[in-house]
Amino acid sequence: MPDLTRSVSTEQHLRTWRRFAPLGLASVGFGLSLVGQATLRKGRGEPFVAYGTAALCVVNAGLCLFGEAVKHRALADWRTESAGRIQDARP
Repeated sequence: MPDLTRSVSTEQHLRTWRRFAPLGLASVGFGLSLVGQATLRKGRGEPFVAYGTAALCVVNAGLCLFGEAVKHRALADWRTESAGRIQDARP
């Protein structure tokens, strides 16, 4: 069970974003390429169902990774913006 009381720093959010965003984009691209290959296999009359299923799994995993990256970027931006507002409010 994760410790929800521990605060994650802005740097940690940015580090996670930098890692997950390219992985997610690459996975989506690779998965779509595999979908195309499954389509070609179907057109040639070759077995394609397992190939297409694996391709869709890769696409969905890529979307999940990219969504996680977007979440961490938004949290990092929110923390940076919040810190700026706190600094501006101080006399």
